[in-house]
Amino acid sequence: MPPSTPVPPGLHAALSSDEWFSACDPALQAALLRLARPRNLQTGESLFARGGEADGLCCVIAGALRIGALDAEGDSALLAYLEPYQWFGEISLIDGRPRTHDAVADGPTQVLVVPREPLLAWLDAHPAMWRELARLACRKLRVLFVAVEELAQLPLEERVWRRLQLVARGYGSRDAPRRRIRLSQELLAQMLGVSRQSINKALKALEA
Repeated sequence: MPPSTPVPPGLHAALSSDEWFSACDPALQAALLRLARPRNLQTGESLFARGGEADGLCCVIAGALRIGALDAEGDSALLAYLEPYQWFGEISLIDGRPRTHDAVADGPTQVLVVPREPLLAWLDAHPAMWRELARLACRKLRVLFVAVEELAQLPLEERVWRRLQLVARGYGSRDAPRRRIRLSQELLAQMLGVSRQSINKALKALEA
């Protein structure tokens, strides 16, 4: 069993900065905090691996996670970069199928993990709350549709600008974007499927 610590006091207020959590029914908010167990990760440590068992709903509460996988050539492909207080893992929670990607800590990181079985039992007793999980999944789907459209139609500079905005807004989880994000040029290049040199050139053009 991975090491865990008690849920930090005052966490509810911090979690409420996330649009999805703040809009959830108070009963679900309370249940998530009651069932949750924080897990501490070191740099490069995996929270879960692609194909792994669906073990619950998660939220980054400190540090950051890289969500991605290796492509056919063995190169890293980055899907998302998650910072506090973004929730994820709802797809495997809903369909019970294996994890779709790897989740790896980018620096010392703490993740809130709500175990799958206790959460499913609570949802079975409160079936109307499934709507809240569907709302979380739909938010991610809307972001995905926009990203696919941008990949097909926009020049690199515009894609870089929009992806930075997306990360700063927590993939739609925050109304006000972060003024600073930790994303390196290398990770941004993996996210957009281009070289770091191309990202550097695009960022200089945007700065100019």
